[in-house]
Amino acid sequence: MSEVKNILRKAEESVEISPAEALILMKLTGKNFARLQQVADQICIEKKNNIVTFVVNRNINFTNICYQGCKFCSFSVSNKNKESFLKTIEDIREDIIEAKNAECTEVCIQGGINPELDFDYYVEILKTVKEIDSNIHSHAFSPQEVFHMAKLYGTSIKNVLKELKKAGLDSMPGTAAEILVENIRRVICPNKITTSQWIDVIKSAHELGIPTTSTMMYGHIEDLQDRIEHIEVIRNIQKETSGFTEFVPLPFVSENPLLSKLTEFPLKPSYGMADLKLFSVARIFFNNYIDNIQCSWVKLGPKFAQVSLNYGVNDFSGTLMEENISKSAGAEFGEYLTPDEMISIIKAAGKRPVQRDTLYKLLKFY
Repeated sequence: MSEVKNILRKAEESVEISPAEALILMKLTGKNFARLQQVADQICIEKKNNIVTFVVNRNINFTNICYQGCKFCSFSVSNKNKESFLKTIEDIREDIIEAKNAECTEVCIQGGINPELDFDYYVEILKTVKEIDSNIHSHAFSPQEVFHMAKLYGTSIKNVLKELKKAGLDSMPGTAAEILVENIRRVICPNKITTSQWIDVIKSAHELGIPTTSTMMYGHIEDLQDRIEHIEVIRNIQKETSGFTEFVPLPFVSENPLLSKLTEFPLKPSYGMADLKLFSVARIFFNNYIDNIQCSWVKLGPKFAQVSLNYGVNDFSGTLMEENISKSAGAEFGEYLTPDEMISIIKAAGKRPVQRDTLYKLLKFY
């Protein structure tokens, strides 16, 4: 009991907690869990002045053709599948115009690792965004995609990133992280980049002045120790580069993926309280380093995402407009929330809604 009190007192005083202490917090129940919530919420209120932000953005998933074979994914298919698609630059131009007309400040662009694409295709997407509206922020291409481009282009990660930045890349999603623990990755995404390769792409981006998000996909075969190891990797990078804009915990959607059917690796899903503990511990663990903790309303559902706003979460994500990856995995919460819906949800949680841009500049108070 006194150990928990001491850890939470450290958190209240903005003293960094250790991975071992974070693991203790991840296991709390009863009154101690209630105290964890209070501390995480209070830190968030003080740091963010009770503000919860959101961004008006549009997702553009340009292809679902992918050869990675990740066991948690139901989005990717082969090019022979009748449901496969690859958007032309003209298709993407229409998506961007639609985003501009909807007053989006950001387009978030990601797709499968499609062997049919050359490097010029990726560059052309970025140039098209800036041709349509130079003020729209291009948040594009995961570390996996950048790693693939470097192989395509036959050059270094840094050279690829320099070319992408020149073409209009403003920031990157820190996806493809899943769990940054090799024995877990070997099961769920054996063909994906390794932890060290992910770190290399992210740190290279940060060194070139390209900020990124950080993510974690949890609630499958990993355990609490794996989650702690993952957030420690993220915190260590941030101490070195200060390049992460936010941390986004992404619960595994288990309805459709192959991983749900692998009996030799039983799932360890999160149920409510485990999610809230993760959000709260993330707020405390990243205090002084990463200011923003984002919930995924697509994966959590708007109701539970609203609850998270009192557990250290200060960002409600984006309006999205198009979201194929979670939907294909069986997520049932739609792919678009209007700004007005977000404002109502945030206000009902007792928070102050504010529209932001991608880099967390506050744009509009409600």
